Amino acid sequence: MGQFIEDVLKDLIGQEVEFSELTFILPSKRARLYLLKTLSSLSAKTQFAPDILSIEEFISELSQLEIISNSELLFRFYSVYLETESISLHDDFESFMGWSQTLLNDFNELDRYLIDPEKILNYLGAIKDLDHWSTQTDHTPLIRDYKAFWNSLYELYSRLTQSLLQDQVGYQGLQYREAVSNLENYIQANQGRRHIFMGFNALNQSESTIIQELLVNDLADIYWDIDEYFLKQNKHSAGHFMREIRQRWRHFESHPFKWTHEHYTAEKKIHLVATSSQIIQAKHASQILDQLRINNPDLDRTALLLGDESILTPVLSGLSPEIKGVNITMGFPLTHVPITGLIDAWFRMQLKSDTNHYFKDVIEILNHPMIYDLYKDEKKNNAQEIINSIREKNLTFLSLNDIQELGSNKIKNLSGLIFSPWKDKVELAMEAIKSLILHFRTILVENREKNKLALEYLYKYYELLNSIESLTKTYPHLNSVSAFYKLFKQLRQNEKLDFQGEPLQGLQIMGILESRVIDFETVIITSVNEGILPAGQHFQSFIPLDLKREFGLPTYFEKDAVYAYHFFHLLQRAKEVYILYGTETDALNRGEKSRFLTMMEIEGIHKLEKLILRPAIPRLDPDPREIIKTSDLLYIIQKKMMEGISPSALLQYIRNPIDFYKNFVLGIRDAEEVEEVVAAKTLGTVIHETLREIYAPFVGNLLNKSSLEEAKNDLPAKLNKHFLNFFRPSDLSKGKNLITKEIAAQYIRRFLDSEIKSLSQGNQIKILGIEQDVVVEIDHDKLPFAIKLKGQIDRVDEFNGLPRVIDYKTGKVESKEVELIDWEELTTDYKSFGKSFQVLMYSYILNKLDHLGLPCEAGIISFKNLNSGFLKFTKKDKSGHGAKKDSIITAETLTEFESQLIHLLKEIVDPHLKLTEKPV
Repeated sequence: MGQFIEDVLKDLIGQEVEFSELTFILPSKRARLYLLKTLSSLSAKTQFAPDILSIEEFISELSQLEIISNSELLFRFYSVYLETESISLHDDFESFMGWSQTLLNDFNELDRYLIDPEKILNYLGAIKDLDHWSTQTDHTPLIRDYKAFWNSLYELYSRLTQSLLQDQVGYQGLQYREAVSNLENYIQANQGRRHIFMGFNALNQSESTIIQELLVNDLADIYWDIDEYFLKQNKHSAGHFMREIRQRWRHFESHPFKWTHEHYTAEKKIHLVATSSQIIQAKHASQILDQLRINNPDLDRTALLLGDESILTPVLSGLSPEIKGVNITMGFPLTHVPITGLIDAWFRMQLKSDTNHYFKDVIEILNHPMIYDLYKDEKKNNAQEIINSIREKNLTFLSLNDIQELGSNKIKNLSGLIFSPWKDKVELAMEAIKSLILHFRTILVENREKNKLALEYLYKYYELLNSIESLTKTYPHLNSVSAFYKLFKQLRQNEKLDFQGEPLQGLQIMGILESRVIDFETVIITSVNEGILPAGQHFQSFIPLDLKREFGLPTYFEKDAVYAYHFFHLLQRAKEVYILYGTETDALNRGEKSRFLTMMEIEGIHKLEKLILRPAIPRLDPDPREIIKTSDLLYIIQKKMMEGISPSALLQYIRNPIDFYKNFVLGIRDAEEVEEVVAAKTLGTVIHETLREIYAPFVGNLLNKSSLEEAKNDLPAKLNKHFLNFFRPSDLSKGKNLITKEIAAQYIRRFLDSEIKSLSQGNQIKILGIEQDVVVEIDHDKLPFAIKLKGQIDRVDEFNGLPRVIDYKTGKVESKEVELIDWEELTTDYKSFGKSFQVLMYSYILNKLDHLGLPCEAGIISFKNLNSGFLKFTKKDKSGHGAKKDSIITAETLTEFESQLIHLLKEIVDPHLKLTEKPV
């Protein structure tokens, strides 16, 4: 089974042609090397090589126009747009970029297919008028501007093409139109030149016209590569274009159609592999190659075709180091290099504010590996110090001065470079990015061998910035950083780093379109899914589908036929094929296998070996985690409990011993995070501290109404002072924080009002303690060592002579949460009885310290449930017909509590009991 290129060259050798007088025209530049290699192996004598051109190079030569870069075309088009007088209201450059590329694509298509631009563009304007405004007689200025734009499309086209032709440059479509215009002169000037077209499939009208004219004038031969099967099957999309060409071209009325063959129906090994993700496809493709290497170490005549080129990186990561010869034709996208993420984050930060930077943006940039390394010195990492300071000081918005003050003097200049505001000036943005790139280069060049790749992509970025800077000097349209960023991303998308390799040896990794004219014996194709192969019905154009069909422009059907030809062409001469596709659908419904695979299944020509790959899902261990109390762990627990254990730590053990182990025993805490909006914990702290300041002067004295009324007047200042311990004034002046601040004031004000009301009703309230720190040691015969209990009690008072232990809660608490029926549930059910445990433990500690007389009461004041007043701990007894409630805490009550407390402490220090995780 010969290769197509080899078959063509053998046919020409049989005609005894002089190859030095031939000009080969191929669908792509890639095929040139294969043609030369094959020619050298077939040639029996030394001779000059023929001219070999890609179709784009041939058209460029024929048109006598230089190709214009996409970026320059965009700027030139905007200049033309601004000069178009029929459009009175012009978009700025940033808005223009949003739609201009689509219109340029349409212009390009019109030229490639030799469509009369005046006719179709005016037709399009009339359709827009008919769709929206034709029945309205009184048009607003907006409507008039809209109509003027659509009616000016032909004028925009004419002005743009005139501007380009005047400077002898053009976009690809314009080159095609001019090539057709120059064709007659070219034919007259090249009568002795013979053109060999080979491997083409879908031809636009310009290509079709040029090739047919050269054929008619006996200046060309053309070789097709199509299987007879696809031509005979009238509905098979792979043969769509060939069938039309063979039927419509007059040349084939008197000349044979070269060539058809019957390779597709020959016996092949075809494996269909279904996978659940792209990453699994990449991994499996690498495994296939490793298996193939056993019988073919060099992997000659083997190709890996990536339907979705974004999986190139995981494919390369998975390749065995034993595979030495790898040639990658598609290049590595600039969007995938590390500095891309940094520059994108930099733009996002600068676009949000002209002055202060949002803390998350600052941290994102400082955490980027390239920046993080820049901030390192011999002793510490200044980037981490700045991040820690931002979190500790709760800074949500930072000026350049703030950031520089957080770091050492050594890195002030570096912080100045990165965090100086660009103030929406393109020049400042461009200069900053170039300066940072040069800064990186200075460091990386010290170890050039190790940093080759990094230096290469830095150079590419620098080159891209220079090209934009050069264009802005000629065309002063770029007047905002957001427009600069949009253009920068648009141009960067097409930039790639070229791989170095031996193009004719070893494994070939390429995109689908790069395989044109080239044949392989073993083929692996990935991402053979709808939306990828074929690409589907989405393409950018202002021209409606019906209008495209009317004027003979390609639609999604023709584009699907192009993909079909390329896909089935890969299978024609292959002996073994692996086709990988995904099964998991995403938000865009990508995941359905390609229709091409369904076509193969329906054909029934080949036996398709099917394999479904699923990731190994580890069995989740249903058993709870357990921590064995080793001697070292018991030592830590004993040490910690001898230092003091609080009610919150004990409650954490009741809720989940594993959390107790992490937090209390090991001392692991959640990382400090910047609080943008006042968190519940912070709100509670501020309210507690404000109440402490209000009530501290009353300790040992009775409350009085006048002092509390006075405290209400001073409340805003006191509250603000405590909020400023966590937030800067600017953070509290607006949004949710301002609302939360007002809520805190309302809570305290309502609480003070309830106190004043109680005093007005003749009650006496004496403050005994506020935010009181207490510690007591208990040495019980059931415990192996003495344990200290500690805590901070929000308030202790006497209400009409009866002592009360009070705990403030800023959340909502209901009376049922401080009611207890069974004492044993106190240390087992955290959710139901955690608050009862807390107030009882405070009462127990105070009683041990002789700071509290009995009987007493203990309970909760809930600021979200102030109407319920003081929620007292209550022991309920259901032994009789009705439930009896008793809120008075006596010595008997505390004895019952002590029994449960000792049992809990004993369990914690018991060396034989594991710390076992509780279900959430």
